[in-house]
Amino acid sequence: MGKPTGFIEYSRELAQDRFADERALDYLEFHLTLSDDRLTSQAARCMSCGLPFCHTGALISGMASGCPLNNLIPEWNHLVYNGLWKEALHRLSKTNNFPEFTARVCPAPCEGSCTLALREAPVTIKQIEYAIIERGFEEGWILPTPPPVRIGKRVAVVGSGPAGLACADQLNNAGHWVTVFERADRIGGLLMYGIPNMKLDKRVVERRVDLMAAEGVVFVPNTEVGVDLAASQLLAEFDAVVLCGGATRPRDLRIEGRELAGIHLAVDFLSADTRSMLDDDGIGDWVSARHKDVIVIGGGDTGTDCVATAIRHGCNSVAQFEILPELPLRRLPSNPWPEWPRILKVDYGQEEALVAFGKDPREYCVQTKRFVGDSQGRVREAHTVRVEVGRDDRGGMKFTEIRGSEQRWPAQLVLLAMGFLGPEEGLLNQLGVERDGRSNVKAPYDKFTTNVPGVFAAGDMRRGQSLVVWAIREGRSAAREVDRYLMGTTALA
Repeated sequence: MGKPTGFIEYSRELAQDRFADERALDYLEFHLTLSDDRLTSQAARCMSCGLPFCHTGALISGMASGCPLNNLIPEWNHLVYNGLWKEALHRLSKTNNFPEFTARVCPAPCEGSCTLALREAPVTIKQIEYAIIERGFEEGWILPTPPPVRIGKRVAVVGSGPAGLACADQLNNAGHWVTVFERADRIGGLLMYGIPNMKLDKRVVERRVDLMAAEGVVFVPNTEVGVDLAASQLLAEFDAVVLCGGATRPRDLRIEGRELAGIHLAVDFLSADTRSMLDDDGIGDWVSARHKDVIVIGGGDTGTDCVATAIRHGCNSVAQFEILPELPLRRLPSNPWPEWPRILKVDYGQEEALVAFGKDPREYCVQTKRFVGDSQGRVREAHTVRVEVGRDDRGGMKFTEIRGSEQRWPAQLVLLAMGFLGPEEGLLNQLGVERDGRSNVKAPYDKFTTNVPGVFAAGDMRRGQSLVVWAIREGRSAAREVDRYLMGTTALA
């Protein structure tokens, strides 16, 4: 370890975000960073545990404990403490193709399982990761490195989200010719159109895509495989195909009044907003929240992104409905370390709502019963009821309505952010790919092979909706198995 007493001498310190009232006026990234000397002190807090949990990537109680990429966290903390930033970048890059993405959008399960978190605040792992990768770009240490030899095998990757990009990057490094197909007009998948610019600046995504293109990866946007390009043609022209199309089938809310104008899926609202920002036109399918009372149904990250985006539009009010109860402020005995801490957190969208409207927008144990419209067929109100959450005889969630808790909420814009059900079926049906019981592509984790020879699957399309860091791991692991399939052996990690 860099300093044996560092975890005793230094307290956890995070860089201050831009002030909420300032950042809510633009789409610039809101995270700032610490100075080098303060980052060094934070790196010194790493205990360099004999058995570190921060990089285990295990699933405990259905959630990630430690980094799914098995990042060598104690090693690069030690190097940062000693001022060896370039060496720290090398260690970070061994396990993570895109630290600039995870350092911005990952919820940091590594910090939840940090040994120091048993009694103290965890090491600021995510912030140090951000500093390492951004320093690498600033210093010019990250340059295109095409493979010295091309093997001659051709691989198609369908989908350019984090799983597809990671898979393509690994296979390209191994010397294969890789083509990535993306149906949207820009490369990046959910990194481009699923995450708002204030969390992940699209120039950061384009910077990495440009780097990969310079290394030989071919990107084909505006091409939906199965529609613009037949699946049979893909199988005929490539030696292997990797499906990384994501779990893009959103969960809808089929209740009375759903057909009213002004009710939108969150993914459509966010993607149109980002596209409008990038095209700088403010036209097309953009949906404005300006001067509207906004209801967001869903308490996850996507819901929070909708809250923050609506505030940037200039909404009159915003409420975020969550059907589950409010989480505790501290770990419960049923949620011990090193499990992911299920505790209440105030994210950036809630912070901005607190400043803009004087209250946290989240409303807990709320079930939406119906939408009511005006004479023009536009949504005017959301009718809700409070619920008690319990368990049924089989251990599943049970929601019991509380009599007399009915409430009406003004709403001229409703955004449905309730997660995703699985992958879209068109291409999968064309290929004849089998699905599992949750409608995801059936492909074992250790092989990533589907029932169709030469066709692999990775990311949310295989495992269901998950974190960016899991998608990167899936893409890397699938690339290893594709390389083994093509070459009989592999050196990919």
